[in-house]
Amino acid sequence: MQFPLLVLGARVEGGEPGSLLRSRLDRAVVLARVLPEEPIIVSGLGEAEPMARYLIERGADSERIRVEPLATSTNENLERAHALCPDYDYFRVVTNDFHVLRTRMWAWHLGIRVHMHGVRTPRKDRLWNYLREVVATPHSLLRIVWRRVVARWRPVA
Repeated sequence: MQFPLLVLGARVEGGEPGSLLRSRLDRAVVLARVLPEEPIIVSGLGEAEPMARYLIERGADSERIRVEPLATSTNENLERAHALCPDYDYFRVVTNDFHVLRTRMWAWHLGIRVHMHGVRTPRKDRLWNYLREVVATPHSLLRIVWRRVVARWRPVA
C-alpha cells in the first residue's frame, strides 16, 4: 500500500524556496529515495511549482510529483492534497517542527490520517516561527471548534 508524501509549502523568495521550505524539501528528497513508490505532493499557492522544480533538480522522479498550486493554509494543503489523491486516507506529511502540532490538529479535524515528518527549523527562522505558532495554533483550534459547532447546528438535508 502506498502513502503519498505531502510537502507543505512555505515562503518562496525570488522564485526559489526560502530556508524553511528548503529544509522541508531536503527531507522530502531523502524520503523519496527511501520510499521510491510513493507519490510526492507539493502544495501551496505560488510555492508548488518551485517546490517541484527543486525536487526534480535533486533527483526526484518528475512522474511521481503531483502539484497542488492553490492551497493558502495548512487546512487547505491537507484538504486539497486529499482531493488530489482521494484513494488515500493516510499521508506522510513533511513540515517544520514548529508546525507539526497545528498540522496534526487540522488532519484530525479533517479525518485524514497522517504520519508527521517534522524537520528541524533553521536557526535563523526559529524565533519568529515559534512566536507565530503561539498565535496560529490557538487560532486554528478556535476555527476547528467553530466548524464543529456550526456542523452540529446545520440541519441535515
